[in-house]
Amino acid sequence: MNFDASSLVDSEFGTVDRRIFWDKDIYELEQERIFARSWLFVAHESQIAEPGAFVTTYMAEDSVIVARGDNDEINVFLNSCPHRGNRVCFADSGKGRQFTCNYHGWAFGLNGDLKKMPKMGLYKNTPGFRMEDWGLKRARVGNYKGLIFATFCEDAPSLEDWLGDFRWYLDAVLDVEPGGTEFLPGGATRSVLKCNWKFPADNFVGDIYHALWTHLGGAEPTLGPHGGVVVDNEGSYQVSVNGHGWEFNHSFFGNAATMGDKEIIRYMKSREEAITARLGQFRAKMWGAVSSATIFPNFSFLPGYFTFRTYQPRGPLETEIHAWTLVPKNMPDEVKDRFRRGSMRTFSPAGILEMDDGENWEHSTTINRGYVTRHQKLCYAMGADTAVEEDLPGKVNAGQVSDHNQRLFFKRWAEMMKAESWADIPLAENTLDREAAE
Repeated sequence: MNFDASSLVDSEFGTVDRRIFWDKDIYELEQERIFARSWLFVAHESQIAEPGAFVTTYMAEDSVIVARGDNDEINVFLNSCPHRGNRVCFADSGKGRQFTCNYHGWAFGLNGDLKKMPKMGLYKNTPGFRMEDWGLKRARVGNYKGLIFATFCEDAPSLEDWLGDFRWYLDAVLDVEPGGTEFLPGGATRSVLKCNWKFPADNFVGDIYHALWTHLGGAEPTLGPHGGVVVDNEGSYQVSVNGHGWEFNHSFFGNAATMGDKEIIRYMKSREEAITARLGQFRAKMWGAVSSATIFPNFSFLPGYFTFRTYQPRGPLETEIHAWTLVPKNMPDEVKDRFRRGSMRTFSPAGILEMDDGENWEHSTTINRGYVTRHQKLCYAMGADTAVEEDLPGKVNAGQVSDHNQRLFFKRWAEMMKAESWADIPLAENTLDREAAE
């Protein structure tokens, strides 16, 4: 494909070419240069807590199995038999000792290795045939405090370098309690929207701006009297590392308050002192604050609601959303159930906030296809890049209402789309590991 990806994104002036949201050729190149190169979220370790446990999911359009082996190792491999390509596992989750293709009976272990097949002797007599050559293709696997990522790219940087200093902020939701976190049982909610995957990723990486009108504006705001949400650039931030972005203020439970459950707020207040002692005041106040985040390219979450979701592309005009609710393991069961209900009321296929957003993302996608329309640039110019003077990791911008993070998200997109190899893709300095080594 002959085009200059950098011409589609002007991160300094703040424009994005509309073609990147619907063009089929651009979408196909994304599969190669964005999704096949990136570390993608595939599961939380609580979903596969015991040997033999597995879940099936996607890495973009590639179906994969995430399984915990007998040696407690976590494995990720393609859910496609190398014999004729059939899906090996049809279950969303479960527990077993092997995966057997229902087409010809090829059986694979929990690490993806080919173990046996009917008429094995006929294969063994074939010159050059080796069982070890025909296992399910395995991915590299990384784990950050319970979040499992995978990549099929051999020369991709380590997960630690991919996340970089963004890990310091991630601890504000992943390391608030000594027992760690878990996804609430029951599996994922799944829904399909007629939108390009980049619109929801863009929305979560830094767009609190839309909440002022989509959710709070008009005569009957969606959040109604439950909100108590104050979005003010005073004392708020946007931070970006390697395209990952988080916009937030320091309201501590501002997002959680919009669920309208006083018991949730009472519980969060009871934990504020302990969490502050563990993480420090700055990060403790991020735990449930008015905020949102995206880990590039398609993994997002909302503190407070604690909804974690992936945006799996299904062509340039369709996205499949998988969503879970993450909570501290040692949270009381009653409070966990309240978060489950609150998350479903707000960010689920029938949730009041998700429906608001989904309608906007779908119309933003379809309307950009018009011939005249597609030749007009989209504006990402809001908010000057004003670095804060505080000693904080990453590129930190003062003010929550800004396009700062979106500009850097699309800058990373353009860098990866243009690069022939990982050698051509810049990464921010990993100061966390450097400081730990010192």
